[in-house]
This record gives sequence, C-alpha cells and structure tokens, in this order.
Amino acid sequence: MSSSRTGILTGARLAVAALEQAGVDVAFGLPGVHNLALWRALGESPIRLVGVRHEQTAAYAADGYARATGCLGVALTTTGPGAANTLGAVGEAWASRQPILVIATDIPARLRRPGVWRGVLHEATDQAAMFEPVVKRTYRVESAGELGTTLQSAGLEAMAPPRRPVYVQVPTDLLTAEVAEPATTNASAPALPTADEQHLTRAAEGIERARRPLIWAGGGALQADAGEAVARLAERLVAPVMLTYSAHGLLPPDHPCLVEGSPHVPEVGALWDEADVVIAIGTDFDGMMTQGFKQAQPPQLIAVNVDAADASKNYLPDVLIEADAAEGAIALARRITERGGLDALAQRVRALNRALRADLAETDPEALAFLEAIERVLPDDAVVVCDMCIPGYWLGGFHRTPAPRKLAYPLGWGTLGCAFPQGLGAALAGAGPAVSVSGDGGFLYACGELATAAQERIPLTAVIVDDGGYGMLRFDQDLKGDPHEGVDLLTPDFVALARSFGVRADEVDGLGERFEGMLGHHLRLNEPTVLVAQAALRPPPNVSPRWYRR
Repeated sequence: MSSSRTGILTGARLAVAALEQAGVDVAFGLPGVHNLALWRALGESPIRLVGVRHEQTAAYAADGYARATGCLGVALTTTGPGAANTLGAVGEAWASRQPILVIATDIPARLRRPGVWRGVLHEATDQAAMFEPVVKRTYRVESAGELGTTLQSAGLEAMAPPRRPVYVQVPTDLLTAEVAEPATTNASAPALPTADEQHLTRAAEGIERARRPLIWAGGGALQADAGEAVARLAERLVAPVMLTYSAHGLLPPDHPCLVEGSPHVPEVGALWDEADVVIAIGTDFDGMMTQGFKQAQPPQLIAVNVDAADASKNYLPDVLIEADAAEGAIALARRITERGGLDALAQRVRALNRALRADLAETDPEALAFLEAIERVLPDDAVVVCDMCIPGYWLGGFHRTPAPRKLAYPLGWGTLGCAFPQGLGAALAGAGPAVSVSGDGGFLYACGELATAAQERIPLTAVIVDDGGYGMLRFDQDLKGDPHEGVDLLTPDFVALARSFGVRADEVDGLGERFEGMLGHHLRLNEPTVLVAQAALRPPPNVSPRWYRR
C-alpha cells in the first residue's frame, strides 16, 4: 500500500502540500522513473496535473499560465535529459521575467558522489548548474523534511519582483523517504523597496520644468498592476504613453494618452526624440525595443524600478526611484501639479494612431486586415499568444490589446516554437479564450502536443499561418541578395495532422474575411482546434531588418 494511502508523511506529500498552500491549481509535467512518487502524490491532490509530451512544453505551458494569470506557473520534470529539455523554455521565461517554478528530480542521494560521474541512469555531474544562467535562483534539497519549506521559499522567490524562474532539485529517494518531523519556516515575501522623499522631490522638480514629457512603461509596470497609477500620472502630466511588448494592455486602447503604435515607426519614435524628460516605469530599455539602443539618451531620464541595476544598465537615469512601479507612479503623480491641455494631447494622439493605421493600409494592407480581423473577432477577455513569426511580430507591434495579460510576446530570447505550448498553459488559466499564433515552421517544434490538447480537452485555438517555411529568414536573405537556403520547408498537411489526433481543424486562404469568420467559429466551439491560414505577410517595422534607426 502506498504511503499516501496509509497517511505516512513523505517528501512527495510535503512537496504537494507546499504547492497547495502556495495556491497552485495546475501544474505541467512529464513522468519519469525518478519522479513517479511526486505524480502519485499529486494524483490525490486537487491540483490538476497536465501531462505533456515533451519537457520543454511543461516549462512553456507554465510560462503561458503565468503570463495569463500573474500567478506562479509550475513545471515538473524528471532527471538529466528530462530537466535539460526545459532549458530553452526556462530561458524564455527568464528573459520575459515570468514566475515559473521548475521542480526536477536528481539521481538518488545515496548514489551521488560529489565531483564524480558514476554512470547512474540520467546522471549529470551538476544538473542545477545547467539552470543557473536562466533562473533567478537554484535550490538543492538535502533532506526530505525540508522539501516543503524549500518549495515555499522558492515560490516566494519566483513571485518577488523582479519576477523570474526558480529551479528546485530533489534527489529522487527523498520523495519516498518518510518524514517524522517536517522542517518549519517563517518564509515570507521579501519587502519591496520604498521610494524615498529625496529622490521623489528631485524627480518632481525635474518633471515640473519639462514641457514635452513622455512616459515609457514596461513589463514591470504590468507585473505591478500599475495601469491606473500610470494613467493617473500621464493625465496629470499630459504626457503620451508608450508601452513595451511586455506591457501591452496596461492602458486601454481608448485612453487619451496611449500611443498605439510601436516606437520602431518614425512617427512614434519622434515622440522620444522630442521629449525633454522621459519617465521610465518598470522597464530596462532592452535592445529590441530601442532598435539596438540607437534611441538617443534623453535630456532627462527618470526611472521607477524595483531593480536599480536593471533600470540603469542601458540608459543612465538622472533620478532613480527604487520602488514598485505602481507605488512610484502614484507618489510622483501626487507631487506634480496637474497641467491643462489633456484634450489637446488626446486629439494629437488620436490623430497619430489613425495615421499609423492609414499608413498600414497603404503599405501593408494584408497585415492590417489580419490585425483588424483579430481585433473584431476576439472578445476582450481573450488571450493571444504570439510565436516568433511574422504574424506574431505584427501583433507585438500593433495589436490594440484590450487589457493587461491579454497578449503574450516572446522577448529577449525570442524562442521559436513557443506559442502553441505556451497557449496550452494560457488556455487553462481561466482568463478567457486562448489563441496561439504560429508559423508553419514554429508549430512543428511542439506539434506532438496536439495529443496533450486532445487528451486534456484544452480549449486552445491554434492558428498556423503557413507561408511554406521561415518567412522572416527568407526576407533577410532577400535583403542581402542571398539564395533561399534552408528557409523553404516541406510542411505536412496540418489539417490532416490535427484531425489524426481527433482535433477539429480547418484551412482558409488569406487572413481577411474568411479567416475572421472561421476564427470566430473556432472560438465558439470551446475545444482544442487548429485553424490553418495559407498566407504570406511582409515583416513589420518592429523587426530588426526594418528598423529605421541605423
């Protein structure tokens, strides 16, 4: 009889209790000989354990869940190659600052000889070391009794700003080991830095003197739920607001200060160039948003960030307010005299937003039709998950995102093939219907997860835009006058592939009216579906070959 049935306390049961106490309601993983005890314990838990077909998907799905909810995502793997398989996805979560907890087993502690590889099944000389470049912290469990407290601490660490993945390594024999007295801890979330009066005063004085202010808000503002605070500051200051890829939806599309285009468009980039003060809230000014850091250092830069090093590494602030984004923005707004002219700014911003769409109608009508189809057919609570593909780039640069956490875009690492497995997690978040947008090349990275979607009845609509290969790389080769080498791909009949798993699938030509109608139909089915669109789009201005700053 298993220990879980006899009531004997084991390491695995401690681990599951810790996850329950952390509020985890879904986890993603793949079973292996070393982690079966954890699966058995989770089988008697209210936590839904979703079995995937590849460990990378476990981490991607945990990431997608975290992006859609703001809560901790959990991925479970077995030892050695099982753990290693997650690294690409964990790196994406790290670059995008998503709080996921990776729990991996290691070989039995009794067989481990430090510094010696003995040839035990799945053994690595230092498995945790593989994760150190792509996680916030690694934990190595040394005894069964500390499993619960370690996971509690790890979950808090992942969720503490700045959020990032955390890795926990558990020797497999500790999962089945009996625990007489579990360790106790008073672990609590670390306190956030508080804005000090001296820096707030200096910042407010500088802002008061400015005549052309600009607010640049990033993922830290979204993670801090700072939308209302940023809106209040922008309205009092009468400042346009630019949002980074990871801050989509922070302000609603109809907000009078919101610039709906990407700073990679010259008309939008001009707002940066003309600003005499930039207020940076929860951002690190990464290379992808700043066109390889080619945006000039502004005359005055005021940063609000919980991480001083992150706020200062690319552009040097004149004043740094080390604080939570919401708290810092509210504190600044209280110290600034309310200005007149909000109606005039709103008119200017609306005109700019309309002009951007009008330009797209001239230069990229197919892309605009795709953007408008997505915006018309998706309900406001829908979550869109983008891959590294041309349609995904268009959404990242120009989608009118209705609310926070409704657009997930691969940042930093830019991991091809992320959208479909991330979408599985987003679809189980309870945040609204989920749509993943992949190219034909990227979808094949995780097409085996069609089995997961079918078996678990995950209501994800997977959109595949098939242009016969790697369209972005084909564009790069054309720019250089190079032949098409390695970019024109043989792809399967995606409709037949999906149907072979029992998943509803349809195909349309183009991304216009027929696509819009079929996408709406798929969303109403509330089941796993695949929609293939045969279409080729030109890359948008926010991809590096089209950056205007050189």
